This record gives sequence, C-alpha cells and structure tokens, in this order.
Amino acid sequence: MDTQGTDDTADARDDEAISRFVERFAAQLTEAGMQRMASRVFARLLASDSGAMTSAELGGALRISPAAVSGAISYLTQVGMVSREREPGSRRDRYVLHNELWYETFTQRDQVLALFEKTLRDGAAGLGPDSPAGTRVAETAAFFAFLQDEMRGLMDRWRKHRAGLNLP
Repeated sequence: MDTQGTDDTADARDDEAISRFVERFAAQLTEAGMQRMASRVFARLLASDSGAMTSAELGGALRISPAAVSGAISYLTQVGMVSREREPGSRRDRYVLHNELWYETFTQRDQVLALFEKTLRDGAAGLGPDSPAGTRVAETAAFFAFLQDEMRGLMDRWRKHRAGLNLP
C-alpha cells in the first residue's frame, strides 16, 4: 500500500459507501472479538487509499474523540495491525497499515501457537502422560503443532497465489 501522504476524503469516491463499508466490516470484526472502536479505526484505515491517516483524520472520518482514536490505536499497535510513523516535516503521527497486513497478522499468531504448544507439552509432562488430564493437554499440544504446520503451508500458498493476482 502507498503510505506516502494522507487520505484524501475529497476524492471521487462515495463517502456514504465508504462509511457503510467501514461500519459493516467493523461490526463483523467486533462480532469476531475485536474491540469495537479498534474495529472501526482499522476498517477506516483499510478503506483509505493511502493506508495511513492521522489521529485528526480518523477522528473526523469516524466522528470520534481523540481519546477514542488513541485507545483504538494503542490496541491496534499492540496486536501488530498498525504502526505509528512521524509525518514528514511535521510533529504529527500517522497510523499505517502494514503492507502485508493479513500475512503478518497470521505469522504473528504462529508465534503464539508455538508458545502455547510448548507450555502445553510441558504441562502434559507434568500432569503425567497416562493421566486423563495429561492426555487431554498432550492432545491440545498436538493440535497446536498441527495448526502451526498447516499455517506455514497456508502462508506459502498464499504468497504464491498473491503473486499471480497481478495486484499493484
């Protein structure tokens, strides 16, 4: 995504259509477990041509307070979905989507899965491999190991597929 410059809300696109998309996708993200305001901010960044907006631009586009923007951005940066950059020649920050957002997000999840698997394997050993709890925890560890393997293969297939899409 081009992250040079700010989002131009005076472009030829339909502001109402953008707003409908943002609210619809944000509602789906919220249903999936993301914080409501973070969902709205993320969806608005996704809908911006530049993939980057300042706090003031986000607040204006979403009609939310600077505090609401700040809280949402804090969450989104913590989970690795956006990053903060200094606007060239300015003291203002702008918030930027990662270039391969979904790939990076799922790759980070792989690290979490590896941590879960290790903890579960250690737990299964401590609980005893022959106990019902040890067996259940060992199976859960095996599930997370399986997910990791599948996720790596899936991400490799996605990169190959994306290369064939001829996207800018």
